[in-house]
Amino acid sequence: MSRFEDFRIGDVVDGEVTGEVPFGTFVRFADGVDGLLPGVSGLRLGATVTVRVLDKDAERRRASLELAE
Repeated sequence: MSRFEDFRIGDVVDGEVTGEVPFGTFVRFADGVDGLLPGVSGLRLGATVTVRVLDKDAERRRASLELAE
């Protein structure tokens, strides 16, 4: 996996579904970093999904994602 610092807003990457919470799904797309797919549910744990980086907080090492086509 690539480093979180290497990603930019708008990048499309593959990630692994790591968890689901009432407000969305977490996807690991960089070493040790899970981004949030807000409002998305029903994805299988461990599944590979293609996501787009919508927002990135380098200080807190968080990202907001969307499913990419």
